[in-house]
Amino acid sequence: MTALLSRVFGPWVGRVDKLTLRADLIAGILGALLVLPQGFAFAALAGLPPEYGLYTAIVPCVIAALFGSSLHVVSGPTNANSLALFATLAPLAAVGSPAYIQLALAVTVLVGVMQWLIGVLRLGSIANFISPSALRGFMTGAAALIAVHSLTDLMGLPAPEKHGTGALFLHIGQHLDNLQPGALLVGAFTLAAVLVLRRMLPKWPFMLLGLIAGTALAALLNSVSPWPQWGAIAVVGSIPPIVPRFHWPAVALSSIPELLSIAFALTIVALGQSISIAKAVAARSGQAIDANREFRGQGLSNIVGGFFSSYVSCGSLNRSMPNLEAGARTPLAAVFASLWLLLLIAFTAPLLALIPMSAIAALLLVIAWSLFDIPGWRRLARHSRQDFAIALVTGLATMTIRIEMAILLGTILSLVTYLYRTSRPFMRVMGFDSVEPERPFVVRADVPAPLPECPQLKMIRMEGEVYFGAVPHVADQLRDLRAEPAKHLLVMAKSMNFIDVPAAELWRDEMIKRRAAGGDLYFHRPRPPVLELWQRVNFTTELGADHIFATKRIAIAMIFDRLDRDICATCTARVFEECKTLPPPVAAVA
Repeated sequence: MTALLSRVFGPWVGRVDKLTLRADLIAGILGALLVLPQGFAFAALAGLPPEYGLYTAIVPCVIAALFGSSLHVVSGPTNANSLALFATLAPLAAVGSPAYIQLALAVTVLVGVMQWLIGVLRLGSIANFISPSALRGFMTGAAALIAVHSLTDLMGLPAPEKHGTGALFLHIGQHLDNLQPGALLVGAFTLAAVLVLRRMLPKWPFMLLGLIAGTALAALLNSVSPWPQWGAIAVVGSIPPIVPRFHWPAVALSSIPELLSIAFALTIVALGQSISIAKAVAARSGQAIDANREFRGQGLSNIVGGFFSSYVSCGSLNRSMPNLEAGARTPLAAVFASLWLLLLIAFTAPLLALIPMSAIAALLLVIAWSLFDIPGWRRLARHSRQDFAIALVTGLATMTIRIEMAILLGTILSLVTYLYRTSRPFMRVMGFDSVEPERPFVVRADVPAPLPECPQLKMIRMEGEVYFGAVPHVADQLRDLRAEPAKHLLVMAKSMNFIDVPAAELWRDEMIKRRAAGGDLYFHRPRPPVLELWQRVNFTTELGADHIFATKRIAIAMIFDRLDRDICATCTARVFEECKTLPPPVAAVA
């Protein structure tokens, strides 16, 4: 039975025991408490009634957890998805109207189908192009967003009308006179309680205990506050009954083409967030992510969710990191979070209504700080300025533009940097180490003393791929080598892993020019893919099989017989073993 369940849901099923269940149950409580205010807020951003945010935190969360690949990612409503849905559907129907709701549910199903197809067609490798540097920047930018958007609740300020980072800071500056000391006190108390409990009792559910402590203080201040001028501390408030029911989205068939284009855009938003968050969480937990399975799980969650009054969902950083920090062991923590949410709403709605918004903001600040990873940024700055710049730009973009565009920007910068690096493959001039008995080949630039060099044969080691982007750089280096006296060129090609047709034309051009000048071109150990392409374009025939060698010793011996003996007669370098068969240099006889 366990084997069957592992095949369906993943290998984590075999690790479920009493300890993991206990940890997941506790982590699920925190997840349920965190999503309550978020669900209401994100539904409002999406232009939907508040309960739709909680619907989206229940059904898709369970499906994505069970059929995805991450142990800790918790799916549900997100800021970016909500804003993107609002922006795309607002022109089609009155926001919040029944027609608008039906469009939102239909688009969610279409997004799920597209996500599922990406996973089934095994196109998850696109996630590999999100570089670690871009991911670090995204994590830090997302952490800053979490912190910044928590400030209004922490200080008891009204919610901003606009949601950009700059607009938020402007809003805070304009409303500082309305700061509520009581809310700030509760937030600070919750923050201090979490930090002290995490240090003194790290194995306890310190975040949940901190939230309980903050709620108790807020309830006390709201009931017997000695400073009435502080005002009431904002709390979650009344919670409507939530029971997701099956519902077929009612939209006209004529609107499907337009909804497909909207769904495609939202799929990019959701997948970009999901895989970035999954990889970010995996980097913290050490878990390997199966991108295709993750996409299939996210797709199924939106397909099923769309039929149960849920709008577009994906992995939520605001819930996934707390889930990990709270000690979750398996995806059951996300399942328990959904079940706890239903139970909490059904039986403890009056108590949950007392949770202060500033206490939740304090928890999010703790999570945000843990994501910054300052030591990691210092290491990155020391090791690679280019990667540091990519991470920095991605982080700033995450804070200032749409999240999916920030991820795309970081990925493009990483690819551009990679292309720049690979477009300049190394071409190292080789010589012999005359001190060692075996006379091994060495890079001439790596030895302190100058090595003698044959005046007729240049030996180079090609390191890296030669493709259309690298052809100009390699051509410039080859041109510089042709300006030297040596007319013969031996290319040690075993590190040249890949070439394309423009690169094959480059080597053909070099062969023609070498031969026109009275020299020739030779290769040592080209790799099978390189030889295969050369054969397809007929370069192997033009070059000649006797110009491709399996060992360096055979290469030197064969090329030596083709050198100009008049030049050899006056040469004093005599770098090859074969040179010993020549008469002494003419200058020595004189």
